[in-house]
Amino acid sequence: MTGRHADPVVDSGAPRALGTATVEESVELAVLERSGFIESRHAGSAVVVAPDGSVLTELGSPGIAVYPRSCMKPFQAIAALDTGIELDPVQTVLATASHAGTPQHVEVVESVLRLAGLDEDALGCPPDWPGDSAARSAAALEGGPRRVFMNCSGKHAAMLLACVHSGWDVGSYLELDHPLQERVRETVVDFTGEPIVHTGIDGCGAPVHAMSLTALARGIGRVRSAREGSAARLTASVLANGWAIDGHGRANTVVIDELGVLAKLGAEGVMVMAAEDGTAVAVKMLDGSLRAASLVALTLLERRGAVASDAVARVRDGLDLVVTGGGLPVGTIRVSDAV
Repeated sequence: MTGRHADPVVDSGAPRALGTATVEESVELAVLERSGFIESRHAGSAVVVAPDGSVLTELGSPGIAVYPRSCMKPFQAIAALDTGIELDPVQTVLATASHAGTPQHVEVVESVLRLAGLDEDALGCPPDWPGDSAARSAAALEGGPRRVFMNCSGKHAAMLLACVHSGWDVGSYLELDHPLQERVRETVVDFTGEPIVHTGIDGCGAPVHAMSLTALARGIGRVRSAREGSAARLTASVLANGWAIDGHGRANTVVIDELGVLAKLGAEGVMVMAAEDGTAVAVKMLDGSLRAASLVALTLLERRGAVASDAVARVRDGLDLVVTGGGLPVGTIRVSDAV
């Protein structure tokens, strides 16, 4: 395949029609309860794997491929780091971040671009508004959306630096046959242990490789348990600078800072987490919503003893689970019985 907008890559040995699990193949993972009435239900699939990659818990159909979306960023960051680029710890985190676009985040992205000798126009991600409300208000007064505000801009900046460092073409860095993207594919396969069955285009313009939730969980577990190399460097940087991967008070940052769990969200309801010992969980919410994903993932790790129950209880207040009515609490988002 040549060109990032060519037909998707499909493995002819794929066992089923391409696409995420159906309703019938999924289970209820969480509900939203208001005034004693279940108002909404979140179905999906989830899997927990042991440090050795063996499956501990399966819910729904975790063997069916999903687009991991931004949960694939750790593998993309490792591929960039493996080219030999030199980044400080915070810059390293931005390479795997879905950041909130605060001034602090933007400064780090711009610092990586400066290392590459490039400016914002070189970024292949589209212009966007910051996710942080204060930063978004400031952007509205100062000129509108920019490429550096886009939550994936740190990943793109690291990719560009890797290209400059390696002598690869910068303008085509998002093409699937570019040397950097070939390295990303190899890294995904190495860490997940499964062949890639399908490739599409992510919201930021980079290739996104479909994989089973089980493969995704194994890959993230291996990143977390690495003791040397780029994976270990990435994990240490994230755990020391949780604010950079998401934003102060936001779900991934809360989980990282309070529990020491490597956490990464992805668009369309995907969440991965890995505990210190390498026990890892991957979740896909069928409706694409992330509002219950952190709770489901943490609960599954807790049930397997990978995270202490009192520690999980301590962070629940930071996960925005309260349902309000008239400005007062009237309910909550909670996991379903299957979880």
